[in-house]
Amino acid sequence: MMASKPYRYAAVAAGLIAIAVLIAPTGGIHGQEGDSGPAVMKDIGTGPGLDASATPEILKHVGIEQRIGVSLPLDLEFNDETGTPVSLGSYFGDKPVILTLVYYDCPMLCTEVLNGLNRSLAPLNYSIGEEFEVVTVSFDPRESPTLASQKKAVYTQRYGRPGTGEGWHFLTGEAPAIDALTESVGFNYVYDETEGQFVHGSAIMIISPKGTVSHYFFGIEYPSEDIRLAIIESSEEKLGNVFDQIMLYCFNYDPEQGRYGVAIMNAMRLAGLVTLLAMGSFMVVMFKRDRRRRRERIERG
Repeated sequence: MMASKPYRYAAVAAGLIAIAVLIAPTGGIHGQEGDSGPAVMKDIGTGPGLDASATPEILKHVGIEQRIGVSLPLDLEFNDETGTPVSLGSYFGDKPVILTLVYYDCPMLCTEVLNGLNRSLAPLNYSIGEEFEVVTVSFDPRESPTLASQKKAVYTQRYGRPGTGEGWHFLTGEAPAIDALTESVGFNYVYDETEGQFVHGSAIMIISPKGTVSHYFFGIEYPSEDIRLAIIESSEEKLGNVFDQIMLYCFNYDPEQGRYGVAIMNAMRLAGLVTLLAMGSFMVVMFKRDRRRRRERIERG
């Protein structure tokens, strides 16, 4: 009878833990984007980052088609910001890579993509050049390494961490290499002769160290926690701790939304495990206390 009340407390506490896990928000781990998520522009006239002045015919050829699991053509040749010829594969092998496709002379959207990426990476403990690389490629074959160098100077200074210059790469290239890369990741865009600008969508992609496309994040705002989980998940088990693995167990990447959402069954299993552990722990404590009290009564006669 003396232990019945603590046991009731144990059961109640365990139940509350289970309920807390089960009623966690199902919208995923996200930051500033709305609950509905960004649209994927595949042969439609709406979505993030489209030029409102573009004609419907142009829009039919603009969009981002997710190609998760596809391997990038790592043998493609580009020029880095110094004008040195480089192979795309030279940036892969050891670390995950965040790939951004922009053009440096873009008057608005591309700048916002890079600004949004910089804002998303700023809160992370992981750093460019240490745990992951960033490769930014211009899809305008007319742009020069000089312009790429100017962009690099701006964004590496804004990011402001040591080693960023060695980890954030700004590339230019010829049309065949650009076409092959954009096709491999499903990045469809057109040049509007009337406006003198490219019409395109906005997204960043997470690529595994072996060059496999693993995640897309759309728009110009990318939740920092989602980016962190994507880097961990695509790192081929080189990053993350036990807590991160539990997070990845409970939250699955949703390609349609471009974010992480609660994995209901996994969360329920974990809730059950937490409940059992909590109840078991409390019961062990109570049993030990009861035995100790019995021994004390026997010793007192």
